[in-house]
Amino acid sequence: MWTHKAWAGRFVAQSVPAKERLRAYAGWCNAVEGNTTFYATPARTTVESWAEQTGPDFRFVVKVPKTVTHERRLVGVEAEMRAFLDAVEPLGDRAVLWTQLPGSFGAGEVDALARFLRRLPAGLRRAVEVRHPGFFTDPRSTSLLERALAGADAEWVPFDTTVFFQRPPTTAAAQEAWERKPRLPRRTRALTDHPVVRYLGGETAEETVAGWRPWVEVVAGWLREGRSPTVFLHTPDNDDAPALARRFHEDVRALVPDLTPLPEPDPVEPATLF
Repeated sequence: MWTHKAWAGRFVAQSVPAKERLRAYAGWCNAVEGNTTFYATPARTTVESWAEQTGPDFRFVVKVPKTVTHERRLVGVEAEMRAFLDAVEPLGDRAVLWTQLPGSFGAGEVDALARFLRRLPAGLRRAVEVRHPGFFTDPRSTSLLERALAGADAEWVPFDTTVFFQRPPTTAAAQEAWERKPRLPRRTRALTDHPVVRYLGGETAEETVAGWRPWVEVVAGWLREGRSPTVFLHTPDNDDAPALARRFHEDVRALVPDLTPLPEPDPVEPATLF
């Protein structure tokens, strides 16, 4: 996501047209979750514009359409996947295919996941997010999934909501997240050289920063091992997400000084009455 109402005038100038906001966002962060692709496969020309607005090191973690993951559950999806892969092809090796599975997708369907992953084009980075509790609490299910992912050089994407669920919500945005987000144990094991982490913090910046401390250590360790992680920072309303993402990056850079700094964002002109 690179368009958010609360960011206008703060992180993105009010004057920037909607179709060019990705370029402005790329001045703050060097990766984005392509969540809109979950709801509909974009036109190839739209994806070409995404590629044109970002630099060669910018990463797109694009979500596989829900028709494939939630409705068909990875079975009989050849036509849908051909259309999707053709649409995102302009992103080249900057794309990570993000397969987010429903909470009801358990160990009994891992074979379908393995077949799906093996049929993806060679060289395409792939990452899988599961939400069934069994994968986190049952050693046999964990092992089964890890073997399937390893066989396809696919990463397991943790969605860490542990900090968020430490106290009941007090805002409308937090209440919505409380009802919709999964409650799963924190997982910090990487399976590939390109780990992907999703972290949901608390309602305040202080809670969010305190909660990401374990991830700072983990990500710094991955970097020292030669891995290239991608981390996404969320809060219930996401109003301050770009600034928080940069703060997380600086916390990691304090431990890994040779980490490349993030780009300098374009200045945002102050709002005027005339």
